Amino acid sequence: MVTAAEAQVKLLEETDCGILPFSKKVDESGSAPLSALSIDVLQINTGYACNLLCRHCHVDAGPDRSEIMTRKTMLHCLDALEQSSINTIDITGGAPEMNPEFRWFIKNIRSRVPGATILVRSNLTLFTGGLKYRDIPEFLKQQGVTLIASLPCYSKTTVDIIRGKGVFDRSIEALKLLNNLGYGQQEHDLRLNLVYNPCGPSLPQEQLKLESEYRTKLFEEHGIVFNQLYTITNMPISRFLNDLLESGHYCQYMTLLAKSYNPLAVKNLMCRTTVSVGWDGTLYDCDFNQMLNLPLEKGVPQHISLFNEDKLRNRLITTGQHCYGCTAGCGSSCQGALV
Repeated sequence: MVTAAEAQVKLLEETDCGILPFSKKVDESGSAPLSALSIDVLQINTGYACNLLCRHCHVDAGPDRSEIMTRKTMLHCLDALEQSSINTIDITGGAPEMNPEFRWFIKNIRSRVPGATILVRSNLTLFTGGLKYRDIPEFLKQQGVTLIASLPCYSKTTVDIIRGKGVFDRSIEALKLLNNLGYGQQEHDLRLNLVYNPCGPSLPQEQLKLESEYRTKLFEEHGIVFNQLYTITNMPISRFLNDLLESGHYCQYMTLLAKSYNPLAVKNLMCRTTVSVGWDGTLYDCDFNQMLNLPLEKGVPQHISLFNEDKLRNRLITTGQHCYGCTAGCGSSCQGALV
């Protein structure tokens, strides 16, 4: 039986829209072979469960997803961190806070890798919901966690269209709560970074310009401050790919990405300094490859329990047509623009 991920990979490969295969484009631009340079970041997906159903979600996360990382797999992650030089741990989902081992995992990362930078990606809305998650903001503060919060626009109308009715107001409430705890404030070390995604098949605006707009709008209208804005291109996979196909904009969007290919972005691709860990411990070059179930190259460890930094550090990167999304315009990564 063909999985949804396999079907999407096949579609991306066979529906070429007249676009050169990404691997050939990289070769043509003088950037081949595309290989890893180091492992600075271990990005860990703790599960696909989420309380929202966002239209642009590349994970296809939602309340009906049951995939979840167990404590056993988390222990393998901790062992890998202790035996490596990795100093940035990027916790993502779904909504990672919904994993019942979330607090335990963060505490153990902090105790076993004391100087590490811990990033947690949040949709914000759990913080002001029921009592189950109300303690999370204070917990993150105590653990010195950097928060990366998704806010795809500063407009209520746009956010609610993308993420669901009422989500903007709940997000603003959560951001005010975080500001009151010291997050995003200049006099504190608690970093609060926001994430912008376009609301449709277009490239993000220039990151610094859009960051300035966010600062003005959020402060003037809501009194909210933050540290940095990350602009992330919508990837042509999962739920967003389905949206492109249903709207008839797939080839139009892929052509835009390909025409906007930037060889300077290739030098800074996040897959070159990151290893992604799936909820079941399987290793990938990036979170996007994880969603398409595209494995690491043969001959290197495929599971976090077999982690070997030396073998993974110089691996060749597995690519596909979706990779045009990371190399278009100013480039895109989980930490924003690349150039």
